[in-house]
Amino acid sequence: MEIVLNGEKYAAPDSGTLLDLLNSLGIAVDRVAVEFNGAILKRQVWGETPMAAGDRVEVVHFVGGGLVK
Repeated sequence: MEIVLNGEKYAAPDSGTLLDLLNSLGIAVDRVAVEFNGAILKRQVWGETPMAAGDRVEVVHFVGGGLVK
């Protein structure tokens, strides 16, 4: 099925959950936030959120850093 992942068309598996998608992409789920069809989802529901054609997924990676003196 085709979804939109970070603004780009992406051929995702025909079934599965949001967590399945993230795992298949090799994404470290403890270091990202996910917007799913316009809503920020809590990590606890990713495994219960089914994917469907046309879904829009934005994955934002946390980046550390800052000024070190």
